[in-house]
Amino acid sequence: MNILAPAKARLQIEVVHDLVCPWCYLGVRRLFRTMRRRPDLIFELTWRPFLLNPDMPRSGMSRADYVIRKFGGEDRARRLYGSITEIGNAEGVAFRFDRIRRTPSSVDAHRLVRFAARYGRGREVVEMLFAAHFSDGYDIGDLGVLRAVGLSCGLDPAEVLTFLQSDNEVDAVHADNLRAHRLGINGVPCFVVAGRHAIAGAQEPEVIERLLDVAAIDAAEF
Repeated sequence: MNILAPAKARLQIEVVHDLVCPWCYLGVRRLFRTMRRRPDLIFELTWRPFLLNPDMPRSGMSRADYVIRKFGGEDRARRLYGSITEIGNAEGVAFRFDRIRRTPSSVDAHRLVRFAARYGRGREVVEMLFAAHFSDGYDIGDLGVLRAVGLSCGLDPAEVLTFLQSDNEVDAVHADNLRAHRLGINGVPCFVVAGRHAIAGAQEPEVIERLLDVAAIDAAEF
């Protein structure tokens, strides 16, 4: 180890997201790509839930009903999903909206992320949940699906199921959602860096990197 090498700046990033948001999938993928470009920085990620559909029943609803409620009809949804799919292809994200048969409540999925974060598996679970929903069409509100995601990410499936069958962290998910709105966050993804700098939307890596540079300079001055 070179003892004369400058210490790496450590940046805390709060990722405010919803696991049923395709733009969040793209935004998180771009954030990870940006992080790989910056080996000079140490990143600590905190996953913060944002509920795009706060009134969604915990059992979810059929995709057809959701599309009508959200977009007014299939045609508008198809155009939007087509644009997102094209952007996803450029990012290596395989969106398969045609496979989604049910739109879930994301509360339990967010709870699983919080559980996984205790064991250092938050990032892996987030990536797996996005892929399970948007590429494979799984219902990530289903406890069996969530248990399988936890298992694939190295978590104990029995502990995962016991946790999800309880009410643990339900209030925390809703509290974080309320906190985001009180901070003025009304769209996701939103990345809050070092508690002071924020950027919203699925921004290009170059835009995210400029924000990281500003935050790193600020961190070095303290």
